[in-house]
Amino acid sequence: MKYILWLLKAAIFFTLFAFALNNQQVVSVNFFFGTIWQAALVLVVLAAFTAGVALGVLVMMPRWWTNRRSAAKKLADNKVLTATASTSEDAPHGV
Repeated sequence: MKYILWLLKAAIFFTLFAFALNNQQVVSVNFFFGTIWQAALVLVVLAAFTAGVALGVLVMMPRWWTNRRSAAKKLADNKVLTATASTSEDAPHGV
């Protein structure tokens, strides 16, 4: 199984490497106010992918923080309930 995973990783690497070699043409990206960026096509695609991933992570951060706080609060409440339940069971019932 380990060799199959390495073979898969090598295949993905060589596929991306061939993609990069086949897309070395210079392209122009036109921004606002007449600003132009000229770079190889593969760099433009890589920059767009990286910007998309970064934007996706930044947009999801508030939701992750909210869920993390909620989970921590539920865990703390569960510990308090467990602690109170265990102390009430340890109390003598007196006869």
